Amino acid sequence: MRRLLSAVLVVAGLILGPATPALAHAGDTTEVSSYRSQVTGLSSAPDGLSVRVVEGGARLELSNESGRTIEVLGYSGEPYLEVRPDGTYENVNSPATYVNETLGGDTALPANADPTAAPVWRKASSDTTVRWHDQRARWVEAGLPPQAAADPDAEHRLREWTIPLRDQVRVFEIQGTLDYEPAPPTWAWWTAAALLGLAVTLIAGRWPRSAGPLALLGGLAALGYAYARTADGAGLPGVLLLAGLIAVAAAYRHPPFFLALAGFVLAAFAGFGSADVFFAPVLPAAGPGWLARAAVAAAIGIGSGLALTGVLRLRAAAPAPAAEPAEV
Repeated sequence: MRRLLSAVLVVAGLILGPATPALAHAGDTTEVSSYRSQVTGLSSAPDGLSVRVVEGGARLELSNESGRTIEVLGYSGEPYLEVRPDGTYENVNSPATYVNETLGGDTALPANADPTAAPVWRKASSDTTVRWHDQRARWVEAGLPPQAAADPDAEHRLREWTIPLRDQVRVFEIQGTLDYEPAPPTWAWWTAAALLGLAVTLIAGRWPRSAGPLALLGGLAALGYAYARTADGAGLPGVLLLAGLIAVAAAYRHPPFFLALAGFVLAAFAGFGSADVFFAPVLPAAGPGWLARAAVAAAIGIGSGLALTGVLRLRAAAPAPAAEPAEV
């Protein structure tokens, strides 16, 4: 068992450190949201240039494999970022350099931040892929948009947005849309998780050998959700990976204590720790939202069921207390 746990930890460590794209602004990110931002096109873009929305709408990601220098222009049309063949540079005189440091755009501007000043470039990374917060592509006002406040149970197109880019003297645009979406049926996902937990407990109690396949299913659900988050541009979620790997390990060796431990870790960290996906429509995960919610519901249900099964097996295996001798 110690060898198995050691192998799980070694594998997790090996997959936690791949290179990630440059972050021009490494401030906060988002979790779940009611606002879906999407890139719909690039006008007259050179070959090798691509843009997408990442991290649940928190940032835009631009990849420049064109061999040309592409500028991202700031809120006043000033040079803000340059993605050159040798890396990414930011203009320290652009107000956008500071506004975009955080999701809320609340960084105080230094005295040199002036959109009319000549650009002063500072190398941010040697990567030709860059991510940044951009308020033009997100809803940044306090409270709901008026149309959403009037009808929060319907989808609403809030606006179409553009972000200007420049290739030498030629200006073109990233084009996109911003929509409000209503919350999913939260109660249905909690009900599904609870029913699954009950079913797992009953199945594992009736057929003890089913604990292994159930643990494997729960571990794969957690690993699948971890992959979806990574594919959306987030860093590798170490907690999700470890929870999933421990559950997979329990599929092959599952004495009662380890089964209870693996179930608890799976439910607590890959399930309840990610339950915010039940409350909002836009998730920091690639793929359809229902799939991410199903993975989290599976982690909660299967993990809780396995934890309870392990506890019940521990109780059943405990020796009965010795009978006291009868008094004469």
